[in-house]
Amino acid sequence: MFWGRSPRYKRLADNHPGCASLIKMAKLGILVAVALFLEAASGTSLGVVYTEGGMVQGENIRLGFRRHMDVFRGVPFADIPGRFEKPKRHPGWDGIMKATDFRKRCLQVNLLMSDTRGSEDCLYLNIWVPHGRSVSTDLPAMVWIYGGGFLAGGSMGANFLDNYLYSGQEIADRGNVIVVTLGYRVGTLGFLSTGDSDMPGNYGLWDQQAAIAWVHRNIRSFGGNPDTITIFGESAGAASVSFQTLTPHNKGLFKRAISQSGVALCPWAINKNPRRFAEEIALKVNCPTDQKMAACLKMTDPAVLTLAGSLSLTCSADSPVVENLLLSPVVDGDFLPDQPQNLFHNAADIDYIAGVNNMDGHLFTGLDVPSINSHLVDTPVEDVKRLLASYTREKGKAGLENAYSTYTSTWGSNPNKETIKKTIVEIGTDYIFLVPTQAALYLHAANATTGRTYSYLFSEPNRMAGIGRPYPSWMGADHADDLQYMFGKPFTTPLAYWPRHRDVAGYMIAYWTNFARTGDPNKGELSVPVAWPRFLSTGHQYLEINSDMKKGAVGQKMRMRYVHFWTSILPNLGINISE
Repeated sequence: MFWGRSPRYKRLADNHPGCASLIKMAKLGILVAVALFLEAASGTSLGVVYTEGGMVQGENIRLGFRRHMDVFRGVPFADIPGRFEKPKRHPGWDGIMKATDFRKRCLQVNLLMSDTRGSEDCLYLNIWVPHGRSVSTDLPAMVWIYGGGFLAGGSMGANFLDNYLYSGQEIADRGNVIVVTLGYRVGTLGFLSTGDSDMPGNYGLWDQQAAIAWVHRNIRSFGGNPDTITIFGESAGAASVSFQTLTPHNKGLFKRAISQSGVALCPWAINKNPRRFAEEIALKVNCPTDQKMAACLKMTDPAVLTLAGSLSLTCSADSPVVENLLLSPVVDGDFLPDQPQNLFHNAADIDYIAGVNNMDGHLFTGLDVPSINSHLVDTPVEDVKRLLASYTREKGKAGLENAYSTYTSTWGSNPNKETIKKTIVEIGTDYIFLVPTQAALYLHAANATTGRTYSYLFSEPNRMAGIGRPYPSWMGADHADDLQYMFGKPFTTPLAYWPRHRDVAGYMIAYWTNFARTGDPNKGELSVPVAWPRFLSTGHQYLEINSDMKKGAVGQKMRMRYVHFWTSILPNLGINISE
């Protein structure tokens, strides 16, 4: 307007054609500046949000033109928990709580298991709310439950230069959903159980349940829809998601669930003899093992208790690491009123995705049989037998012989060293993750009424494969490899990834957020590369997710021969079926 009306600048443009383009650029610059000023002045934000405990105010960040996001860090969903007690509602606060800092993770052992970190005051959650031209309303909400073997982990995950693994920003922005991450008690304080009413256990599961219930009650204030809540998690978090679908305490609180590399049926997901382990802990901290045990444990220093629950890292094929994961949920008659396989009727109305990484077992078998990662050292066939003997111990010699013949049937007379190493990874993947996940999918589909079922296999090769140690060239997707893609890290830190990695991240975010929105991973606001068919009791179809997704990405009856061995042949060994 200004430039067009000024005679002086009109003469300049007429007499000096080169000036005309400069004048046009200046006009454009002013228009952009005005637009940015107006956008900043009317930046979309929830501002102060009223919750059941009081008012909270987060941080509003600008992501792009007409794209903002409110981030709430450290919002309490429960009070500071009592030792070995269920969580209680937060008493509330006066004034406006500034929700701008992440809170400490729950008290736990450090990576070296030499000390503790975190705090007992840890029941907080974080919320990412995306906005477009106007403040968002009625968005689907996705609630993340972290993994860590029920021993460790936090609502934000690993952190490198303030780039948190579990930042919900990319999923929320690209999928137009609210993302929530929560804290829950782990280790001794989260899962130690005496096997009776003195210390029933499952405190970490109750924390998760309290957070889910809080989200259901409060998410509308943050622009979310309480009727479209999806819970999702990985590893122990994925098994937790599975437990949350099976407990009768969550009726109506969420509609959908995603388990990534873990379900309630995994061999490490339930501690079948909690009393024995509680007595071991008691002896370590100088408590009696009689009727006074629970009272003594409740009075013991929490850091000492936590360290007493450290995982033994002296593992081998004879004593595999998965057998040492003893601080896990228990069948307590309350949160879990029965064995998990008998509770799938509680998930009949829940839409469910479950899947594994194609070499999920590598992380574990690499500890049990270190030679699988060596280019120079052969892995002896005896190690295959020793690992299988550990996994089939309850069935004795017959179990080992059947297992060995099943896994070596394709070897031929002279298997090369790579074949033997890969077989060990396959055995670990099947036993620890893949077979239990397939069994859970069968049970979900068989019990479903309105709930839909979807199965996947994630197979994008590990980024270190072929570079050298610690990963061999044949490496596929290791345990937890899916997390960086699902949380959009190839977009957040593009220089650390190739374009194909951004493809994988885009595919996962599309499938996951479409599912959260509609219950169908193919339908929503984002397009997907391949139609993902439902897992039905007849076809058992699944989707293989990687950077090269074509029509061949859909398969059926995943590793059926091995699933059949672990779920049908092995359990019936030594049993006279004709009786």
